[in-house]
Amino acid sequence: MIDFHVAHLPIVTEDKYIGLISEDTLLNAPDDDIPLTQLQHEFSTISVHAATHFLEAVQVVNEYNLTVIPVVNKDSEYIGAITSSDLLKQVGKMMGASEQGGIIVLEMEKVSFSFSEISKLVETNDAQITQLNTYFDAHSSTFYITLKINKLEISDIIATFQRYEYKVKYYFGEELYENELRNNYDHLMNYLSI
Repeated sequence: MIDFHVAHLPIVTEDKYIGLISEDTLLNAPDDDIPLTQLQHEFSTISVHAATHFLEAVQVVNEYNLTVIPVVNKDSEYIGAITSSDLLKQVGKMMGASEQGGIIVLEMEKVSFSFSEISKLVETNDAQITQLNTYFDAHSSTFYITLKINKLEISDIIATFQRYEYKVKYYFGEELYENELRNNYDHLMNYLSI
């Protein structure tokens, strides 16, 4: 566990998955020399099947706060384990986190969400949505839409959303208007110095 920076370890006997033991269970064991078989009542049988989508593994890791998720086949044979950091890397790839582009987060009521309208507003500004994620915060009854746009200059898109009365909660990208203003200012100063 120390070598791999994890707090959970799959227990396997003859290729059969027995369970998952936590670092806390090992540290609280009554004796340092006790065999793992005597701690079997402390094992968790949480695992994912090899044929399931990786997002199910993400859900299980989040739900049970695991650092490792065992992977088994239909006969409970141990295939391997996936660390939570590897799952996070895969989620980042799926969401296009390393791709260039701007990010816009919209806040609205859930009943007001229309993918086609949002997509149309983005496309009217010569851009495309490369990733769209939604999240409903039950506590505040707020619906959040996170958009990844295929260009960094997103000020015109933000202005369009605001014109259509969308609440822009957050955005990240280059400010086209600031760049244009700076450019116009530089041209004016060059003209005046002539």
